[in-house]
Amino acid sequence: MIDLKYLQKNFDEASAKFIKKGVDTETLKNLKELFGTLKEKNAILEEAKAEQNKMSKLFGAYMREKKDVTELKAKVDAKKDEIVGLQENAREAQMALENVALAMPNLPDDSVPEGADEEDNVELKKVLEPKTFTFEPKEHWALAEINGWIEFDRGVKLAKSRFAVLRGDAARMERALINFFLDMNRQKGFEEVYVPFINNATMLEGTGQLPKFEDDLFKIEGEDLYLIPTAEVPLTNLYNDEILTVKELPILLTAYTPCFRKEAGSAGRDTRGMIRQHQFDKVEMVAITTPEQSEEMFKMMVDNASDILTQLELPHRVVQLCGGDLGFSAATTIDLEVWLPGQNKYREISSISNTRDFQARRAKIRYKEGKKNVLVNTLNGSALAVGRTLVAIMENYQNEDGTIEIPEVLKPYMGR
Repeated sequence: MIDLKYLQKNFDEASAKFIKKGVDTETLKNLKELFGTLKEKNAILEEAKAEQNKMSKLFGAYMREKKDVTELKAKVDAKKDEIVGLQENAREAQMALENVALAMPNLPDDSVPEGADEEDNVELKKVLEPKTFTFEPKEHWALAEINGWIEFDRGVKLAKSRFAVLRGDAARMERALINFFLDMNRQKGFEEVYVPFINNATMLEGTGQLPKFEDDLFKIEGEDLYLIPTAEVPLTNLYNDEILTVKELPILLTAYTPCFRKEAGSAGRDTRGMIRQHQFDKVEMVAITTPEQSEEMFKMMVDNASDILTQLELPHRVVQLCGGDLGFSAATTIDLEVWLPGQNKYREISSISNTRDFQARRAKIRYKEGKKNVLVNTLNGSALAVGRTLVAIMENYQNEDGTIEIPEVLKPYMGR
């Protein structure tokens, strides 16, 4: 959650940052009015408390002067009753402000470029040159049919659209990629963790999926539980409402999980193939750091995801997201986009974000610095989205007859 004290003291500065991230002026106007209402309610409450204290101090003087305190006591009791109501008014104003604040995105870093959407993102560099084919490369769904790798129709039969069944070498490669990614992450110092794939609402609120994005989640009927949209949720919230020691930081975590998303609002986008599924595998990186460590950790996580793609010999580019394309919790994000020759374009395969202390404030993750409790910084990123990596291998390693080669680094994982 955004720092309400900072926001109140620096509202105009914060508003400019919110606008950079696409927040509309009407929302900001409402937020400012809520601050004003809370200030007014608190001022009335404090004034009533001051009056009560002033009257309470008269009791001593009345007793010394042997005056009748009946009327004074009645006034003090009436003021106490009034204060109870005023406290409730202030509490309601505070809750109204916090409810709106929970739906406000993180403030972008100053280094984030201006822009409205993905068209305004900034390419930082390209890694590896795309292969030149002597034939027209096929898209992955055509290759899937030739090789019997992916059955989209049976995925629909078992569940509904945007589910798929992997068969044979595709299923083995999915498993090989998961193991390869986890091994690469462990080599960089990430601790491997196995986590529940179902989390409660408090955890999803901690990392920013709730309350704003509930429509994109699969909820367990009759339970305060949801299928996770990413391992970022359980990994980050392992330390929900905990106070760490500075010696424990940074904490680096990695996990494989399936991820579940309704993809609300994405109708018509990538409906064919494996790019946008309701269920997909992902290996996630999460870092919990001091504010001073987070920038170095951010760079390491970007480099690690890029190194994995390089090991697989998959051409990709590194892109900095503009303000309008930043995710809800992110202060800054670097995307890695892999080259898909069948589509003749780069497509996102990893998103690495530094959320600064935004998630930590929501999830109450702190560390002890002297006598003070300080909010940690949290970072997250894919290393990598498994299904999209499978797609990239299929399209980049295809032969003219539609058969698919196996990347050298994966051969030991596939028994080849």
